[in-house]
Amino acid sequence: MDETCSDRPRRLPGRDDDHCRTRHRSGGNGADARHHGDAAPRHQHAYRAGLRPGTGAAGYLAKQLEAAGFAASDVEIIPVGHTAAMAVRYRGTGAGKPILLSGHMDVVEAKRADWTRDPFTLMEENGYLYGRGVADMKTGDVVMIQTLIRLKKEGFKPSHDLILLLSGDEETGMSTTRELAKRYHDAEFLLNADAGGGTLDDNGKPVVYEIQAAEKTYADFEITLTSPGGHSSEPTPDNPIYRLAHDLDKLAAYPFPVMSNPITIASLRAKGEHEQGALGKAMLAFANNPHDAKAAATISADPAYVGQIRTTCVATTIHGGHALNALPQSVSVTVNCRIFPGISVDSVKNTLTQVIADPTATLVALPPAPVESPASPLRPDVLAAVTAAVHARFPNVQVVPGMSNGATDSMHFRTLGVPCFGVDGAFTKANDTFAHGLNEKLPASEVPAELAFWHQLLTTLAK
Repeated sequence: MDETCSDRPRRLPGRDDDHCRTRHRSGGNGADARHHGDAAPRHQHAYRAGLRPGTGAAGYLAKQLEAAGFAASDVEIIPVGHTAAMAVRYRGTGAGKPILLSGHMDVVEAKRADWTRDPFTLMEENGYLYGRGVADMKTGDVVMIQTLIRLKKEGFKPSHDLILLLSGDEETGMSTTRELAKRYHDAEFLLNADAGGGTLDDNGKPVVYEIQAAEKTYADFEITLTSPGGHSSEPTPDNPIYRLAHDLDKLAAYPFPVMSNPITIASLRAKGEHEQGALGKAMLAFANNPHDAKAAATISADPAYVGQIRTTCVATTIHGGHALNALPQSVSVTVNCRIFPGISVDSVKNTLTQVIADPTATLVALPPAPVESPASPLRPDVLAAVTAAVHARFPNVQVVPGMSNGATDSMHFRTLGVPCFGVDGAFTKANDTFAHGLNEKLPASEVPAELAFWHQLLTTLAK
C-alpha cells in the first residue's frame, strides 16, 4: 500500500492502498488507555524500533530472529541508499522454488501535533491499537516474523524455502523493493501482507475476503506554467496561478472512461451482495452489465470505489510564487494517477495533455519511472489455502480476487514474472483504520487472528 505508491489506500477498495481509510473518528485518551496493550505486548519494542526511518527496525528484528534460532547467515540486512531492506530465509527441503513473504518497514510521516495520541507510542484503547504504522504495516511485519519464529520452534520443515522480504522505502522511492525484486525474482510466488484482507460491515459482521491479484499503476505528473513575473502592483493577464486554476478546473471535471476486468467484476459482485442501499444495487448491476452508465455513476460517486472502475488522477501538491509582493514567475502542481491495469502511462499522460488543452503548460512524468505490472492469475493452491485459513475463523465468508486502488511492493515482482497475492489476515471495517492518515488504528483482535491465519496459510502452502 505507497507512496510513491502505496497509498497504499489501504489494501481493499474502500480501505486505503493499499493500501487508506479516511472516515475520521476522533477519540480522546480514555481512562482505559494504556501504552502496553494486552493484545500484543510482545510487539511494543518492534513497533517502536521500526516507526521512524533509520531507527534500527531491521537490526532489532534480526536480533529477535537470531535469538529464536535463525542462523546469522540467513538474516541479511541490505543497505540501499539512505535506508535498508531485510531478507530472512527459513530453509526447507528444496523441493520447489522459494515462496516469498513481503512487507515493508517504513511508514508515512506523522506529526505529533496533529494526532490525538503520540503516533510513535503504541497504545490500546477501546479495543483498538493506535499508532503510525499499526495498520500499514507494522502489525503485518511482526505477525510474519512471529509466525516464522513459531514454525522454527515447532520444527516445521517446509518443502520450499520461505523468504521474508521487508523493504525500507515502500512509501517513497521503492529503491529497496527494486533491489529485493532483482535478487529474489526466481520464486514460486509471493504472499504480500500489505494487501488483500477482509472487510467487515458497520456492525462488525464479515462481508468478504479479497486476495489482491492486481493493482493499479502509480504515476505522478507535474504541470508547470510560467510567466516573466513583475511587481504585484502591476498585475498582468498571464498570471500563471490563475491559468493553472483554469487547467485544474478542467482536470477536476474530467472522468476517465469506465473500465472493468474479471477481478474487479468478481469483487464488486461479492461486495454488492452485502452492501446496503443504492451502492450495493449499483455494484450488482455493474457486475451484470459493465456498460450500465447509471450503475457506474453511482459507484464513481463513492471515493472508496471509484478507483475500481476508472483510472483516477488527482491534484495533490502545489508550489508557486517567490515573493508576497511579486507576480509569480512559475507555478506547478503534482497530479497523482492510479492507472487501471492494461492502460499505459503514456496514454494517460496524453489524456491529461488533451484535457487541460493549454499549450503554455508543460507536463512531465516525475521519477521514479512508473511500473506497469500485469494481474496475477489466481492459483488454485493459493486460493484453497487462503480460503481454508479464512474459513477457520469465518466459515461462510466468500473469498474472491481483488484489485488494489493503490500500489504495493508486489508490482516490482509481478513485472518480473512472479505471481503475487495480497493476503493480509485482518478483517476491518471500510474507512476505519485511517492508514496514512491521522490517528491510525487497528482492532486489537486482529493481532491474534492474523497470527493464526499466517500459521495455517504457511503450513498449508509450504508443507
